[in-house]
Amino acid sequence: MKKRIVLALGGNALQENGEATAEAQKAIATKVGEIIAELSDKYEIVVAHGNGPQVGNILIHEETASTDKAPAMPLETAVAMSQGQIGYWLTQAINNALSKKGKRRKVATVVSQVVVDKNDPAFRNPTKPIGQFYSEKDAKTLAKSKGWIVKEDAGRGWRRVVPSPKPIDIIEKGSITELIKDGTIVIAAGGGGIPVTRTKVLKRLKGVDAVIDKDFAAEKLAELTGADIFVSVTAVPYVYTNFGTSNQAKLEHISAKEITNLTKYGYFKSGSMLPKVEAAAAFAKKGGTGIITDINHLEKALKGEAGTIVTK
Repeated sequence: MKKRIVLALGGNALQENGEATAEAQKAIATKVGEIIAELSDKYEIVVAHGNGPQVGNILIHEETASTDKAPAMPLETAVAMSQGQIGYWLTQAINNALSKKGKRRKVATVVSQVVVDKNDPAFRNPTKPIGQFYSEKDAKTLAKSKGWIVKEDAGRGWRRVVPSPKPIDIIEKGSITELIKDGTIVIAAGGGGIPVTRTKVLKRLKGVDAVIDKDFAAEKLAELTGADIFVSVTAVPYVYTNFGTSNQAKLEHISAKEITNLTKYGYFKSGSMLPKVEAAAAFAKKGGTGIITDINHLEKALKGEAGTIVTK
């Protein structure tokens, strides 16, 4: 029996040096596709991915070109657009890599809706910056006309901020699981998934303007599909304490309890490593293995020979 793994690729995984064109990002996706094609001999694979740079560009296009006759699409629809865009690139890259190696295996992207709680505290305190930068005057004008919440972003200008609620369910989990069982390499929960709420009585779904962290969504996907291993694929081979200082120390094999204690002492930044270690620890506490590493050490990390490996 193959072990089932969920790989959470960062949105910057396709923009190593800020590449913006489709062709440049597809070229980088080729490398990712080759690695996934190779791993598919040994593992059942589900790929989740971030979409920060890509959805940001989509929003810029939407906002810049918006007219009365062709109004800008809402954020939740832009997330869906990015799922199709990145899913297409990855599906094509994996298919090409499989064909190159003479392998026959199915690959599919599932546009995924992720349920969040409409009463999640994140909706009362939006913190996730999205889209382009504005001057303070323009940002406040847009906030008034569009109902946005805007905040100054680290001295770089003003941006729209949106809620980042926690995922509680994935609507397409059954379909995704069936595809995995059928031997399909699945790409799902892209960009953290399309955030939706569900009414209690009629169970109707409604998209909401929010952004779900891709690591939390991928961990939930791993849990719901019965995965053995959750991997957050990031820019560094290990998680480090005191990162970037002379006291930097890499974490290799560590328990969920130990890494949770480190988070309490503020060793990891909220906009960087924190969601990755929290997701890995959460999955490990449920009995699985959480791994954090970069794409170049992925194969070794799955063997326990590299990366930060979190267990119960």
